[in-house]
Amino acid sequence: MKNPWFVFPLLFLFFSLNSKLSFGADTISANQFLSGDQTIVSSGGDFELGFFKPGNSSNYYIGMWYGLGLVSEQTPVWVANRETPIRDRFSAELRISDGNLVLFNESQVPIWSTNISSSTGSSSVIAVLEDTGNLVLKDGPNSSTLLWQSLEHPSHTWLPGGKLSLDKRTNRSQLLTSWKNSEDPSPGLYSLELDPNGSNAYLIRWNRSEQYWSSGPWDETARIFAWVPEMRLNYIYNFSFVSNENESYFTYSLYNPAIVSRFIMDVSGQIKQLSWLESSKQWNLFWSQPRQQCEVYAFCGAFGSCSEKGLPFCTCLQGFQPKSQGDWNLTDYSGGCQRKTKLRCEDPTLPNAKEDKFLELPNMVLPVDPQSMSVGSNSECESTCLNSCSCTAYAYDSDGCKIWIGELLNLQQDTSNGETIFIRLAASESSSSSNNKGIIIGATAGLVGLILVVAMLGILIWRRRTIKTPKPTGSSLLAFRYRDLQNATEDFSQTLGEGGFGSVFKGKLPDSSVIAVKQLESSSLGEKPFRMEVNTIGTVQHVNLMRLGGFCCEGTKKFLVYDYMPKGSLDAHLFHEKNSVLDWKTRYQIALGIARGLTYLHEKCEECIINCDMKPENILLDSDLCPKVTDFGLPNLIGREFNKILTTSMKGTRCYLAPEWISGSSITAYADVYSYGMMLFEFVSGRRNSEESDDGKVRFFPTWAAGLVSQDGDVLSLLDPKLKGDAPVEEVSRICKVACWCIQDDETHRPSMRQVVQILERVLDVNLPPIPNSLKCLSNSQSTYSFFVESSSSHSS
Repeated sequence: MKNPWFVFPLLFLFFSLNSKLSFGADTISANQFLSGDQTIVSSGGDFELGFFKPGNSSNYYIGMWYGLGLVSEQTPVWVANRETPIRDRFSAELRISDGNLVLFNESQVPIWSTNISSSTGSSSVIAVLEDTGNLVLKDGPNSSTLLWQSLEHPSHTWLPGGKLSLDKRTNRSQLLTSWKNSEDPSPGLYSLELDPNGSNAYLIRWNRSEQYWSSGPWDETARIFAWVPEMRLNYIYNFSFVSNENESYFTYSLYNPAIVSRFIMDVSGQIKQLSWLESSKQWNLFWSQPRQQCEVYAFCGAFGSCSEKGLPFCTCLQGFQPKSQGDWNLTDYSGGCQRKTKLRCEDPTLPNAKEDKFLELPNMVLPVDPQSMSVGSNSECESTCLNSCSCTAYAYDSDGCKIWIGELLNLQQDTSNGETIFIRLAASESSSSSNNKGIIIGATAGLVGLILVVAMLGILIWRRRTIKTPKPTGSSLLAFRYRDLQNATEDFSQTLGEGGFGSVFKGKLPDSSVIAVKQLESSSLGEKPFRMEVNTIGTVQHVNLMRLGGFCCEGTKKFLVYDYMPKGSLDAHLFHEKNSVLDWKTRYQIALGIARGLTYLHEKCEECIINCDMKPENILLDSDLCPKVTDFGLPNLIGREFNKILTTSMKGTRCYLAPEWISGSSITAYADVYSYGMMLFEFVSGRRNSEESDDGKVRFFPTWAAGLVSQDGDVLSLLDPKLKGDAPVEEVSRICKVACWCIQDDETHRPSMRQVVQILERVLDVNLPPIPNSLKCLSNSQSTYSFFVESSSSHSS
């Protein structure tokens, strides 16, 4: 050969083609490897696999995420080397080795493997990324036998087609495990798995030991888990539960494969169901359990206190600080808190150390694992704890003395039904030191006269002050200062209720008018756009709409001020026995008033306003029981977090959501129509549409109602037993027909709210619509019929 140097470039090209992956390939074959920024992409582009770095972490992992053409933000759904990250992705390699898919780190040491025993030679084994999000290992491209698949080894995400199983032969669970935090995918404290004791129930556990949530057993007749009634209101998932002599497992698929949806075991300790909303470019939280964050066991760690009142959920007790502030910044509170100052008993050599003291904490859910002591008084209980250096807290009540040894776990604030606990602190950290009491009392006595004078002058000045906002849109809203609302509500001490958008407090202005103050706990709007949206809402005036009277916007503090409604919310009158029963005439007029208010929002405002969260909790009643629709316009005040807030706001919300919420379609006024229809069923029955009976089974009232109306049955049997049949048959039938029409799966088949008003006013007649598809599968459920019949009989008797 005249020019041998010509051969080397060809050889280099040959070996390169046999070692590096082609761009866009979905397969890793023998003699190929994945490294650096290389990825493999499933044939349809739905999933991608390669090295990724979570958040601001400096570590890299081999993981799988949705294709960016499907989900526009990188969302990992599977991680291989969860516990063994790498630092240099360009020196690491993922390749086939001895019949396995193996990840080699920077030093070419294997740190993760599919770890299968196979006689198959490595030259024929390939790894393929499928469009289901399943990474499979098989013996050649034409083989149908899977040697290994990632769906059988999930990390924190459960994809459609995957199984959560229990191998009855080995008692080995296939489970979901949370990430440690948003930047560390190593296994966290929380896991979801099938009960190994054979109850056919799924459990969420802390540290694989402490159970704090259960799905309840599988009901094959109703095809739901007993304690998850939301499964009955399902439009996109096809659930299956299989149990045989070898295994039990739960799996699901999507009726519409175009929907992007997933389940995750979240770092919050909650199992969450999310769907991607392309319109808003974000994940929509549709369902989560446990519903309340503070129900997650030990969520705030040792000596941390959990509260649902606001964010963050976790705070350290007085005298304590986070063990790792960095973890707390990543919302990982599991490390808990540590003392700022040692106890005297821990180091008796401390100079001038005083006796340890106790901090009184009222309104608390007590920690787990107390020890009962046989003493006769609170002082004896305190002394018992003080005499043991390992005792960190005590409580004394009618049940006697309880003490806690070591770390305190699962402390929660509960203003409605909490108890008092005394936390042991170093004397310097205690705000109740008896040595300081004389000084405090003396100082207070010396200043009391001056304080009274200043207070009286302050009240006079406050009463004379007028506080009106500028009127850029011609509205007459009052612009309150935060200090004004603090005073009016006595520092937000009297809570009227909790909602998805925030807490509501009762207050009184200097002119003695009573107000309701809603605190918006999440808003992404700046002050100027917030004021513009508030003024827009302030121009909306209708007898059946809640009137906005004022607002406050100071930094992150945002409040809305409304007139106080003395009769409270509609749900209290429909579902709670302690309130007086609403007669049928009142219910009918309330239903009509709500329809009129929604018609005004949809058609009479300058731009259509969609309430988005129609439910009895958001209907308030004045002294004459006139209904007022509230919370309209709040989605614009909340901003981009609205979807998350709405779907997690409270137990009942999801039962009122239209199917298009879940599918990710754009939301129109017909979503309000659907929610209104769901409420009408509750007007008739006087109970929640989904309700658990004494035998633990969940019944769905609209199923029975739709079936009965379609057969021209006895509609009065649907009626709230508390009404004792006292209602015109024609009106009950009319309400039920309107409800069936409103909850059609296809929004184009639903009426407008204007048509609903005309029907209830008897201007239009209503023909029987078809039973919605979501109810057809349940319409033959005899158990549903019997539940309401038996309940009606028992109430009547």
